[in-house]
Amino acid sequence: MIIRLLGLDKWARFVKIIVKNGGPIKSIYKLWRNDTLKEGKFVGSDSFGNKYYENHYYILGRSRWVEYNPLVKWEYDASQVTPEWFGWLHYKTDRVPSDDCAKYSLMSCSYVRCWLLPHSENLSGTDQAYYPYSTTKARINVWDGK
Repeated sequence: MIIRLLGLDKWARFVKIIVKNGGPIKSIYKLWRNDTLKEGKFVGSDSFGNKYYENHYYILGRSRWVEYNPLVKWEYDASQVTPEWFGWLHYKTDRVPSDDCAKYSLMSCSYVRCWLLPHSENLSGTDQAYYPYSTTKARINVWDGK
């Protein structure tokens, strides 16, 4: 009772989070990179190397999160989450993709859905973005002043 009144349980939880994240230096790096410092149960990872976590202690809507692959440095965005994990991350299903036999086994087989392309991130705004070209003659020509 006295521990709760003094707030020592909060400090104990803070120290637990620091230890779970690899110590003070790694915790500061993770806080700087992700803007939050959480502790939770590792649920799985995807083909991009992203790691997915869950902690039911947090409020619904914030109890599942992704930590993006460290190899992408600061260039991570939400389009790097694969469709299988998107449903779990946004509470569309409670089944982890590796436990969902109906979907996961079909998606891992190469002969079942050979038409399905592998997931790729959205490249809009980068130098690798798709820019369509025009096949029609321009109606307005640029005047060169001659």
